[in-house]
Amino acid sequence: MSSQSVFDRRQFMYAAAASGAAALISADASAEAGRAKSASIIKAGTNTSFAALKQVDAGALDVGYAEAGPQDGPVVILLHGWPYDIYSYVDVAPALASSGYRVIVPYLRGYGTTRFLSNDVLRNGQPSAVAVDIIALMDTLKIERATLAGFDWGARTANVIAALWPERCKAMVSVSGYLIGSQASGKLPLPPKAELEWWYQFYFATERGREGYEKYRRDFARLIWQLASPKWEFSDATFERSAKSFENPDHVAIVVHNYRWRMGLANGEAKYDDLENRLAEAPVITVPTITMEGDANGAPHPEPSAYAKKFSGRYEHRLIKGGIGHNLPQEVPQAFVEAVIDVAES
Repeated sequence: MSSQSVFDRRQFMYAAAASGAAALISADASAEAGRAKSASIIKAGTNTSFAALKQVDAGALDVGYAEAGPQDGPVVILLHGWPYDIYSYVDVAPALASSGYRVIVPYLRGYGTTRFLSNDVLRNGQPSAVAVDIIALMDTLKIERATLAGFDWGARTANVIAALWPERCKAMVSVSGYLIGSQASGKLPLPPKAELEWWYQFYFATERGREGYEKYRRDFARLIWQLASPKWEFSDATFERSAKSFENPDHVAIVVHNYRWRMGLANGEAKYDDLENRLAEAPVITVPTITMEGDANGAPHPEPSAYAKKFSGRYEHRLIKGGIGHNLPQEVPQAFVEAVIDVAES
């Protein structure tokens, strides 16, 4: 991070792991060296499944989630984006677990085995509602604080929690940086090239778009994967594993509401108004943070220089090269795990 002492400590950790000198250092430093070593050997596609998923009632939802690692380990919560799911972390989670972390990977509302407890509530995709879901999950699992890490919707959710409930967020890894927005900012016109990148947002604003996504959700998701990660050669099996989560009965409603809400074309719920008003002020995030970006991210994303000042705590930005796209944790799990360990140990 920005502190020289933290940098020196991390360099020592990696050096110790590489040289096999763990016996010569303290027990705490040995554990850290082990974490660093495990992070350095991860290969994408090593794992194809999680252990049996769990279900728990939390807030408005019956949440489906994967869990790995020791119950008494420091907690890391990994948050997926759209149109992706928990399998973005199928290689990340076991690596963190083997390094001593308790890892929680929940399906967001509208994905996988997560279901609403009531048929009568709005299928609401606004950012604060998704963040409240994660706070409710933490409460139910009796997790006081966690390191949060995510990309796309998951990064935005981590940002919201870090900004509104910093006491619950020990540290954060956020792909594509600071993603907190508001309905007011969503209504502002962008230059034509930038608007073109958001084509699906305008598509979802129409009834044709909603019907099209309902009918062609698999084709739609595959296209987004290809556009967002143009150099990622994912297999059919990899895609189909995640595509099953889009069969959730609330998926289309949640996705369409999210994008319509951003443009002011759909209302949210009054109970979230105070939270959204606070987020509209673009609050500074104070927790230790590492932001990341792939060098071939084809999805809309801000430049790092546009958001660096939104982080007032220990902060570092990492550009990951090698044709890495939007789904960074699945495309290059090694880099993502290293970032989580570095920020969690800072």
